[in-house]
Amino acid sequence: MGTDNLFHKRKAKSIQDLRRRKAKKEAYEKILIVCEGEKTEPSYFSEIKDKHELNSANIDIVGDCDSCPTAIVEFAKKKYKEEKDLGDPYDKVFCVFDRDTHAKYESAITLANKSKPSDTFVIINSVPCFEYWLILHFDFRTRPYSPLPGKSMGQQIISELKQFLPNYSKGDNTIFSQTESQLQFAKANASRGLKQAQRNNTDNPSTKIHILVEYLENLKK
Repeated sequence: MGTDNLFHKRKAKSIQDLRRRKAKKEAYEKILIVCEGEKTEPSYFSEIKDKHELNSANIDIVGDCDSCPTAIVEFAKKKYKEEKDLGDPYDKVFCVFDRDTHAKYESAITLANKSKPSDTFVIINSVPCFEYWLILHFDFRTRPYSPLPGKSMGQQIISELKQFLPNYSKGDNTIFSQTESQLQFAKANASRGLKQAQRNNTDNPSTKIHILVEYLENLKK
C-alpha cells in the first residue's frame, strides 16, 4: 500500500511539473541542444538564446553529458524519451559534436540518423571542431586538416584561431558577443564551405553550426 501511495504521489508531482512547464512555455517550438563541450558551446548557444530573448522553458541546452559523440546522441535520445513520456516532447533535438580525434564519430552520425522520429534529431557536426566555425567569422578556409606529430587537428585550429582572437581559450563564455559583428560573414562562409565540401565528397573541413544559429534566430518568427 505504501509503495502504491508513493507511486501515485510521484505521478501527481510529474503531472503538476508538466503543467507548470507548459504554462511557462511560449508558442514556438521546444528544442533540446546537447553539446560536446561543457562550457564553450553551451555558453555560445546560451548567449544566442539570451540575445533573441528565447524562453528557457522552450530551450534546453546541455553540455555535461560526455565528450564522446555517441554518448551525446544516446543522452539526447534518453532525454527526448523522458520528455515524451511526460507528454511534452521536444520538437527538435540538436546533437552538437566535433570530428577531431573521436573514434566513435561515424558511429554517432549513424546512431543519430537512425533515431526516431527521423525529422526530430538533427546532427550539427564540425570538422575538425567548433573552432573552425569561429575562424569562418574572419576568413574563408577550405584547406583540409590532418593530424601532425604532437598536434591534433583541433589543436591546429585553435592555434589558427588565435591569430584573430589572441585570448581565446576553451570555456570562454563571451565568445558569441566577441564575434557577433562578423556573424553574417561566418554564416555565408559556412554555407559556402559546406556546399563545396559536399561537391568534393568530403567533410574536411566543414561545419553545420550556422544551421543551428539560423534556426535559433528564426525560432520566434
